[in-house]
Amino acid sequence: MAKKQWSLPVLGFVLLVLIGCKQKEKAQLHQIETVPSSISHAKGFTVTKEGDITLIEVSAAWPGAKSFTYALVPKEKLAVMTFPRDAYDAIIGTPVENIVLTSTTHVEPIIQLGELNSIVGFPNTDYISSPAARELVQKGAIKDLGMNDRLNTEMVLELNPELIVGFSINEDNNAYDMMRRAGIPVVYNGDWVEHSPLGKAEWIKFFAPFFQKEALGDSIFTKIEASYDQAKNLAQKATSKPTVLTGGLYKDVWYVAGGKSWMAQFLEDANADYLWANTPETGSIGLSLETVLAKAQNAEFWFNPSAQTTYTELAQANTHHREFEAFTNKKVYSNAIDKGEKGGLIFYETAPQHPDIVLKDLIKILHPELLPGHQLKFIKPLR
Repeated sequence: MAKKQWSLPVLGFVLLVLIGCKQKEKAQLHQIETVPSSISHAKGFTVTKEGDITLIEVSAAWPGAKSFTYALVPKEKLAVMTFPRDAYDAIIGTPVENIVLTSTTHVEPIIQLGELNSIVGFPNTDYISSPAARELVQKGAIKDLGMNDRLNTEMVLELNPELIVGFSINEDNNAYDMMRRAGIPVVYNGDWVEHSPLGKAEWIKFFAPFFQKEALGDSIFTKIEASYDQAKNLAQKATSKPTVLTGGLYKDVWYVAGGKSWMAQFLEDANADYLWANTPETGSIGLSLETVLAKAQNAEFWFNPSAQTTYTELAQANTHHREFEAFTNKKVYSNAIDKGEKGGLIFYETAPQHPDIVLKDLIKILHPELLPGHQLKFIKPLR
């Protein structure tokens, strides 16, 4: 059979058609709609939809961390999709059905999303305070996996979770590295790095996509945000602005909340005169007892004095505590009053997801006339 011969004009036409098809194909690839989710307060992550893929970028897993990008794909489509090598730090099929958590702050958003039964492991389960979660611990449904920086890797491999939600203060975590090499996805959560109350609470939108519950996550946060803003606006009606001291002594150093910290933002929104409000620190500030006494001896209120929960304990810890006006007037309040069954602090597990209630507690304490019917939940008076 004779080979088909192409004239130059015809060959040119065919090439143009082929090139046009390739360009059209390329254009179609780039026409995939990219839709960013609305993240209005949190600074440490973003969520973006690209066709069937949900991309979560965590830019602040810990201070100074590099960005991590995670691709979430519906399980029914994951098997037929291909991804460029090393394009993502983890690829996860959704919805996930069994996960390992590593921080108590992860527990409450999972409960709010109705996915408590998905938790199969946790490092040092004694830290968990949620009664519903503790019941699963006691039944053996949530396994104790040792310590966060030394996870019992054999137990984790036996559980074979679809996802580990990691907590770390730096990039050095051999246990997570081993899990990744074993094919178990690890995603970092940086809710603890956020400095604003609503910023921390908005991390429920980080968890929701793993369960394909974005709409529920948005709805939960919208209600929290509205409740918080309502309380904040109410606080502005107060006719006084009480002075406030925070923190307490630890090994002869008094740690007060920095002026750009989570607690300082709560106090500002509660219409308080926080004595360290003008400092730039986002965490704690270490000071001497003498420095604190000189500045805050006459502060009207004192919040979160270390681990002491009674005036007797506070006086025994250091006799100079008696010199503070807030001590004399019995206006010392603590977030460490209520503890879980094993001694874990309920405040640190639950309050980040309920900033509106924390704010109402503070308003009730500082301006009781504004919320006469509110019952204190997270911050309570020393006994």
